[in-house]
Amino acid sequence: MKAMVLAAGLGTRLRPITNTQPKALVEVGGRTLLEITLSRLKAFGIRDVIVNVHHFAEMVVDYLKTNGNFGIHIEVSREEVLLDTGGGLKKAGWFFGTNPDEPFILHNVDVISTIDLHRMADFHTRNRALATLAVQDRKTSRYLLFDEMGRLRGKSPVPDMRFQSLGFSGVHVISPRLMSMMDNDEVFSITACYLDLASRGEAILAFRADEYEWKDVGRPESLLEPRSG
Repeated sequence: MKAMVLAAGLGTRLRPITNTQPKALVEVGGRTLLEITLSRLKAFGIRDVIVNVHHFAEMVVDYLKTNGNFGIHIEVSREEVLLDTGGGLKKAGWFFGTNPDEPFILHNVDVISTIDLHRMADFHTRNRALATLAVQDRKTSRYLLFDEMGRLRGKSPVPDMRFQSLGFSGVHVISPRLMSMMDNDEVFSITACYLDLASRGEAILAFRADEYEWKDVGRPESLLEPRSG
């Protein structure tokens, strides 16, 4: 299995820390967010990873070289213009091939969790999903709405009692066939793509990750809190 780490963002919520370095190299407990994410992926047997870069891109590239790519094969997808999550994935799509039986992981660099990626990938494969999203029953400013079958139906800033209103974790399992369905513009959100495809009957499914620890390390104060994983 392969993976992509989304690490190109400006890290605006972590300013002023990210005024002089990329979000991926911000440290938690003496380790960078990128190292933590790559170590998690490696622990699940993933040895082929692509990392997108934009903000202080050369710092990330040099960091990976200095650390020997942490013992795995890493490609870098450079974004001269920040492409957002969907555009970034689309640009890196060549890395994953076209075999629908070989899903891959998409992982935000600023998310730390204990989510079982093997279990999540198995759920994805068994249910023949186009994409599977790790979600939790928690408060968030952006709820994803799923029906009783766990299929994505919408999003909302507040809970919608007609659906399961869940917080997205920033961890996905995706079938490579998604790449041929991305007809969005160059810069776009992966969530917007999911919502469009779900409205057309594609299986964008919820993987309930309530039992796992999870933290979005996107604010300066969160760097001081005990971390999960």
